Amino acid sequence: MSRLDRSLIAGLSPFQGMAPADLDRMLRRARSLRVAKDEAVFEQEEEAQSFFLLLDGHVRVVKTTPDGQQVIARYISPGELMGIAHALGRNTYPASAIAAVDCVVLAWPGNLWPEFAAAFPSFGINTYKTVGTRLQDAQARVVEMSTEQVQRRVAHALLRLVKQTGKTTDEGILIDLPISRQDIAEMTGTTLHTVSRLLSAWEEKGLVKSGRQKVTVVEPHRLLMLSEGRAEKN
Repeated sequence: MSRLDRSLIAGLSPFQGMAPADLDRMLRRARSLRVAKDEAVFEQEEEAQSFFLLLDGHVRVVKTTPDGQQVIARYISPGELMGIAHALGRNTYPASAIAAVDCVVLAWPGNLWPEFAAAFPSFGINTYKTVGTRLQDAQARVVEMSTEQVQRRVAHALLRLVKQTGKTTDEGILIDLPISRQDIAEMTGTTLHTVSRLLSAWEEKGLVKSGRQKVTVVEPHRLLMLSEGRAEKN
């Protein structure tokens, strides 16, 4: 396999502050993998033999509850680390990572994590920042789930995806990944029926446009007001 070029990772947030020679050292230990849409990068509770960087595509992180219910915890965008179980002090993955589209990832053996964190302090610091941000996001989601009405939760979920993947089009801001109504239900702890009813009502009001695995936010400001409970309840 040809050597991976440091331009693949230079400038990405996990590697900011690292010297070119250190980037090369890391890449020499990495392998590049293609993961087809709907395939798992890794599975929940599987032994954490690798950690990964998403180079291209989008990945949904799915948590299965003890009663078998699936919850989409978050989406991973290009340039983000995933599968960093060792940074959490775990030997197994806390959730599954499923390719939402065809993806390209870099993979490192999991046992290299402590070596990299010690040898490249900025990489370790940046990774722990990522962990901290995700924990804060998870706590915010728990509060949403326990205190907010479904309408606000769904509005929040769409706005998060707009912020993460939004692409400006003639119709509005397209959530630039395949997203089904079932996916939105699994992100917000509600049912497919409820999400379908909400999106249909919002389409009638001109807030969103949705099709098969496609959502465009036409009026982000009005959706923001809904997410904050500042809009009419009809």
